[in-house]
Amino acid sequence: MTRISVDAMGGDHGPEVVIPALARVAERRPDATFLVFGQAAIVQPIIEKHARLKGKVKFFDSEIAIRMDEKPSQALRQGRGKSSMWQAIEAVKNGEADVCVSAGNTGALMAMATFCLRTRPGISRPAIAALWPTVKGESIVLDVGATIGADARQLVDYAILGAAMARATLGADKPTVGLLNVGTEEIKGQEEVKKAGQMIKEAQLSSLTYHGFVEGNDIGKGTVDVVVTEGFSGNIALKTAEGTARQIAQYLREAMSRSLLSKMGYVLARGAFNRLRERMDVRKVNGGVFLGLNGIVVKSHGGADEEGFAAAVELAYDMARNRVMERIGHDIDAFQASDAAHAASIAQDDATSTGKQEEK
Repeated sequence: MTRISVDAMGGDHGPEVVIPALARVAERRPDATFLVFGQAAIVQPIIEKHARLKGKVKFFDSEIAIRMDEKPSQALRQGRGKSSMWQAIEAVKNGEADVCVSAGNTGALMAMATFCLRTRPGISRPAIAALWPTVKGESIVLDVGATIGADARQLVDYAILGAAMARATLGADKPTVGLLNVGTEEIKGQEEVKKAGQMIKEAQLSSLTYHGFVEGNDIGKGTVDVVVTEGFSGNIALKTAEGTARQIAQYLREAMSRSLLSKMGYVLARGAFNRLRERMDVRKVNGGVFLGLNGIVVKSHGGADEEGFAAAVELAYDMARNRVMERIGHDIDAFQASDAAHAASIAQDDATSTGKQEEK
């Protein structure tokens, strides 16, 4: 069984969306069980309406719910130990759940997850990874908002984390990884990005294939399985893509309803438009994964509907079922060993060079 802890109070709609979404997941993933945290007076009546959840849910009463506009520091101070968000995360820490899902306040969720689960040894900062629809299928982009700015070592960490997620969710044995840059030439870009590229090449990790630099238009092309960037540019790219998808959908609706002829054309091409709508449905790829912690937390979009939240829960399910934590641990250990060997080699070369100069 895959055990998923859920903050039922998170998001714009709270349990009115969360609980029906869990019922959908229960039907599609029979081996999933849920630990649901929330305020009993609100949540339990909704659970009782869904027969599919019978025997699938363990409910835990929570004293408070974190507001969507609450500051992370305030949420951490007031919600530690007694909020539905904290308790859902803590279930992962205590080994009661395999993964946690919340649609709540992103800043508060990241603060609580980092404070409760702590970062993995060898990882300095966590990242938020997102599935990204492409013309070839799906890619993973990280970081999309956990941290503003990143040095070379942190970008390398993100590459390792993203590759582990790609192997778990995309089925890529040795995923291709690219660093987002202003050009594909090695002389272009910020120094930290160029340094990160060099570090990944020198590590020669067996868990990934380093493609090199990629540009913004490569994300939608699906040029690589994993696109690595820092949180500021990653979040802008994510919000731009979401807005563009909605803009195109609006253009199509307007065009199809403009005249009788266009309406007739829509009827004739309805199948094609339905397939297009399916490909552009942002709900299907809802869910940002917090990577780099001692446990997996998935953040659903706060405004997600039932199908959107269900997609985030199923992403969490896949992460747990495919043992992404084990993969991350293995890959981080491999990089640290490679990095240590490289540093020792450089030190040995320096010592040899110094010895030769002294002999002269």
